[in-house]
Amino acid sequence: MNNEKFVYVTYIAITAEKVWQALVQGDLSRQWWQIELESDWQVGSSWKHIGDDEQRTVKRIGTVVESIPNKRLVFTWITPEHSADKTRHSKVSIDLEEIGEKVRLTVTHEDLTAEGLKGISYGWPLVLSSLKSFLETGKPLGFSTH
Repeated sequence: MNNEKFVYVTYIAITAEKVWQALVQGDLSRQWWQIELESDWQVGSSWKHIGDDEQRTVKRIGTVVESIPNKRLVFTWITPEHSADKTRHSKVSIDLEEIGEKVRLTVTHEDLTAEGLKGISYGWPLVLSSLKSFLETGKPLGFSTH
């Protein structure tokens, strides 16, 4: 059973609208995550996590479950090779809350296996630190998720 859960909270000195744009616009996600997030982000739509390699390898896929611009984004998360196995799908919830002149960003990744939790608990802090750096300074962290 996939019952592991990962929660990460950070604060970013910018508006929720700017955080939302960085999350859902592929040209911006390439800058801070070195991948492209591709979707129209409407409930029921599919999304893709496309690598920055020459082949534009699709590394993760899923379905948008909830989408409230500048507030909340929820989607399923799976590797393409495991997409047929519904027991392996996990769920990511991203919540944005404006507090004064900053945004509280909460990412909850649930329905994980113990193995999945290990990778996620390394990946999300690195990726979200890069997002924070990009939005506050214009410079993402230099890293590779491959």
